[in-house]
Amino acid sequence: MARKLNVVAVSGNLQRPSRTLVLVEQLVASLAQERAVEVEVIELGDLGPQFAGVLYRSQLPAAVEAQVRAIEQADVLIVASPVYRASYTGLFKHLFDFVHQDALIDTPVLLAATGGSDRHALVIDHQLRPLFSFFQARTLPVGVYAVEKDFEGYAIGSPALRDRIALAIQRALPQLPQPAPSTARPAPQPEAVAA
Repeated sequence: MARKLNVVAVSGNLQRPSRTLVLVEQLVASLAQERAVEVEVIELGDLGPQFAGVLYRSQLPAAVEAQVRAIEQADVLIVASPVYRASYTGLFKHLFDFVHQDALIDTPVLLAATGGSDRHALVIDHQLRPLFSFFQARTLPVGVYAVEKDFEGYAIGSPALRDRIALAIQRALPQLPQPAPSTARPAPQPEAVAA
């Protein structure tokens, strides 16, 4: 059996319910339909109060340190943030300030964001891609941006958004680590007995 991909999804939502979290969960579910995955979802709304005032990694509470290590050890990252003032949230950036600068080299990262209008759609290419380029991560070719009108309450209601999610996953698949072949050896065959 092939090893499951270790997927860590970071949702920059600061409150619940959250359209950003809904988007992250749908991206994870779509990837899980294509590949065997083990998923850990990190929500900043839950984690933020524990590290908002921390300046050094050595000061992080154990629970936050564990989340940072999970990010650093991921086979694939899915990251999403709501857009505030034309960028990702400050707490989202603060979390990634604790990630070692070499920990994400060549890690595939699927980028996503949510905003109030289409005018923030470039946040993926002008804010998120440069952040993960600093880490020398491999940002995947198609990011997913969603606006309020793409949701019905806190569920995805837009066929166009569903299509964009499907496209992002299909374009990502060839760039994800391939499952290792099974290392199980065939059972030894009994030797023929000479007559």
